[in-house]
Amino acid sequence: MVLVCVGLGSNVGNRASNLLCAYDRIVALEDVQPLKLSQFYETQPAGGPSQPMFLNAVLSIITAISPHQLLEQFQRIEALMGRVRTVKWGPRNIDIDILLYGDEVVDDDQLKVPHPMMHTRLFVLEPLIEIDPDIVHPVLKKTIIQLYKERICLNQANDFPLISS
Repeated sequence: MVLVCVGLGSNVGNRASNLLCAYDRIVALEDVQPLKLSQFYETQPAGGPSQPMFLNAVLSIITAISPHQLLEQFQRIEALMGRVRTVKWGPRNIDIDILLYGDEVVDDDQLKVPHPMMHTRLFVLEPLIEIDPDIVHPVLKKTIIQLYKERICLNQANDFPLISS
């Protein structure tokens, strides 16, 4: 059994209901044991076209399902919930991402774990801190809280550029 962190997002329709529906479907999967669901965070869209605000959350589960089989299950849940992929990073009623799969690294055409952008996204790091701030990113070898603090410092530095004389 492996600890898996799953990102949930929605910015179309009843966002909270969409996240809860995805949660219910994920925890109903055979060989999935839910641990924690973070609170919901309202966030700005990152990338893509102009679109509504997101609700995001992170769910931790324990499972024996392989990363690729889990991806298939999550994509099936997205399809059952009516997700249609038309525009990259476009609006969506549900988005289910494998953020971390224990300390495993997967890098192929179908799946990249840990999620390649997770350490740059506060909408992932904040709910992950709530779940477990001491989880270690298997590639960067830093805890979630360390990655969060680095991102906050970087964002503040970008807000206050150095003035040269």
